[in-house]
Amino acid sequence: MSAVAAPAAVLIPAPRPSADDVAVSVLPATLYVPEASQWLSTTSGRVALDGYSWMQAVHWVAGAGLYEPRRYRSHGPRSFGPTTVRVAQLLAELFPCRPGIEYLVRRTGLSERSVEYHLGMLREAGLLAYVVRGTRVRGEAPQASEFARMVPLEFDVALGIRTAGEGTGRRMTGIAEAGRELMAKLAKKAGRKVRRPRAKTSAKALVKGSVEGSGEAVSAAVSAGGRCTPMEGGPTGTSSAASTSLPPESKLASGKSDCPTPKKSKAKAGGRKLNRVGRRYQLARELTQELDWLRGCSVPRIAWVARQVADAGWSVTEVKGWLHLRGETGRVHRGSGLLAVLLAGAEKVLDTPAKRADAVEQWRGAQEAARRHRIQQVRARAERFDGDWDAPTSRAVQRQVNEAFAAAFRPAVAPEAEALPDVSAVAGLEAAEVAQARTEARQKLMLGDSSLITLAVDAMGREAAEELYGAALVRRGLQLASGARSSLMTYGRR
Repeated sequence: MSAVAAPAAVLIPAPRPSADDVAVSVLPATLYVPEASQWLSTTSGRVALDGYSWMQAVHWVAGAGLYEPRRYRSHGPRSFGPTTVRVAQLLAELFPCRPGIEYLVRRTGLSERSVEYHLGMLREAGLLAYVVRGTRVRGEAPQASEFARMVPLEFDVALGIRTAGEGTGRRMTGIAEAGRELMAKLAKKAGRKVRRPRAKTSAKALVKGSVEGSGEAVSAAVSAGGRCTPMEGGPTGTSSAASTSLPPESKLASGKSDCPTPKKSKAKAGGRKLNRVGRRYQLARELTQELDWLRGCSVPRIAWVARQVADAGWSVTEVKGWLHLRGETGRVHRGSGLLAVLLAGAEKVLDTPAKRADAVEQWRGAQEAARRHRIQQVRARAERFDGDWDAPTSRAVQRQVNEAFAAAFRPAVAPEAEALPDVSAVAGLEAAEVAQARTEARQKLMLGDSSLITLAVDAMGREAAEELYGAALVRRGLQLASGARSSLMTYGRR
């Protein structure tokens, strides 16, 4: 190198050390995306095809140091650090990327404001772009924002990545030789999970613990020295380690303790006494367990609804007695609201224990009457269905049985009553009349009407009807009548 070129080489600044141990070959000046360009339709980046390649871009932004949050705002995190990378890891697992703030708070352990800060940093770094922005409308459920995971244009420039296509749909087709080593390092980082840092013990706690430990050690040493002091002889100036003698057997303790003042047990026989709030929650818990229409209701809400009667000293049985006096409903939409209506003014009406006891007695009497009524119903059902004869289930058979019983118990006909003649044949009719009757029946059958034949069969019997209309015509009429009662057949005129 010439003497003129040597000073110029000295003036070239050394590359800045990376916070993420990643050396960047070609770096743009800054990395910042304004709010107007944080949408999928206005961003200059390309959509990441998977979460793994997107995490490579995230680690590059974290290691390059091109994005400084405090340069564009006066509050929030000071740098793009491990916490932002942890939030990005959770976003890389979602498809579609529509995270709720509550979900990220639960997974990361951060506050709601901190999560919003880190999402804003990812958008400003060009790693996220809005697809649909979330809404918060009064009276409606909040809608979470949907993001697209983006790879910034600066990432492609720095690593020499070649792409094909246009807009956000560009795809990677190659990489420069100089960026392959850096891409391998980023791939290794993207394959590892960034864990939550462990809580560090403060220096004050360490000092306090060491002081307490030293005090305990000193007291232990003193007590141990007191126990090891010989029982006979006074203290001497010489070391006791060489002149210590064991006490005789008669001077050793027996191991039994006869303490004149025995320790008193702190546990009370009656248990802990509940305060006013405790009594409210106890009554609410018992109500949700014993009333069917309150099952599943929130215990704190029921405790607030029943606070007046709980403060008045009511028990769950007395509440049941009052609900019996007020009257219960069979269909409940909101149990806590119904309970609030039923308990309104209850502590003023039943203001004495005697009145509450009377209400409980009425409720118990009603319960006993209902129990007896259920027993009678069960007995009646057993007597009805457990006999020797089972009632038919078919309505037609039931009708026939009822007609048979009615005929069996029908009163006898008086002797002076004239009996109707039995019609069993058509011997008294002429041939022309029989032919005319058959013609009329055949014409009605062609129109779908079988009333003449069915009436004849019901009035005279099938044999007499066959003598009048013929066996074939009676058979077709009965088939048509039985088909008319079926839902699978339909009759009408063409």
